[in-house]
Amino acid sequence: MGFVTAAVVDALRLSEHFHRVVLQVPELGRLNLPTSADAAIGVYFGAPDSPAGRTYTVRHCDPAQCQITVDFVLHGDGLGANWAHLAAPADTVTLAYPGSWYRPHPDASQVLVADLAGFPALARIIENVPPDVDAVAVVEVLDRNDLDYLTTKPGIEVVASVGTGNGVTDSVLGHLVTTRCAPGRRDYCWFGGEAGAARAIRKHLRRELHWSVEQFDILGYWRLDSEDWDKRYAEAGPQLFAVYQNALAQGKGERLASEEYDLALEQAGL
Repeated sequence: MGFVTAAVVDALRLSEHFHRVVLQVPELGRLNLPTSADAAIGVYFGAPDSPAGRTYTVRHCDPAQCQITVDFVLHGDGLGANWAHLAAPADTVTLAYPGSWYRPHPDASQVLVADLAGFPALARIIENVPPDVDAVAVVEVLDRNDLDYLTTKPGIEVVASVGTGNGVTDSVLGHLVTTRCAPGRRDYCWFGGEAGAARAIRKHLRRELHWSVEQFDILGYWRLDSEDWDKRYAEAGPQLFAVYQNALAQGKGERLASEEYDLALEQAGL
């Protein structure tokens, strides 16, 4: 797998906070996109010799047409949001590094949690939840109209907090999750949202409910204090990331390695 070029074929505003871009990817097969519902791809903007990128959910994939659809969340002065807002047919980006993290046990009931940044992945996950699986979506939005973006599905309740988190106020997702997850149950939790909320939820599941790492996939999609955090991480990051690499080398698996890495970050004040 290498870097492949994609060209904009369509761009449209879905709502106040979501903008859709359809990309033509002639070498789509080279990306080996995961089939998981939260499949994502690195999108790199700018000059080929100095690209800057972010990871985005593949909202739709059409292998026959060699096209993918990416929905961008419009939230302030973000790299991807700024690009998407001005994207026009024939504009190009580079794609690389596909990934996915949504790995529920087939028999588990699912608690699916997201702020706006996680909505594209959440929407696709909801569409793919089997009809016989018990699931609830716990979300945080800026405006009730944001909920229109999510696919409605019989049997999947949407629990929403309106006007919280998303860089405006403190997140309440951690509190909402505690009311939906309990010890001793065969549940699964997926989270996509702000990194601080991700850590709080991960700690609750592991330390309070004593869930195993196979019972959740918690992703920090963005960070509220990113500029300050990036500066501090630049000083200690390589040594801390070695914790993750060493855990993998010891055969602990990606989930447990991620847990040990996050604990090392927390102990370092990051």
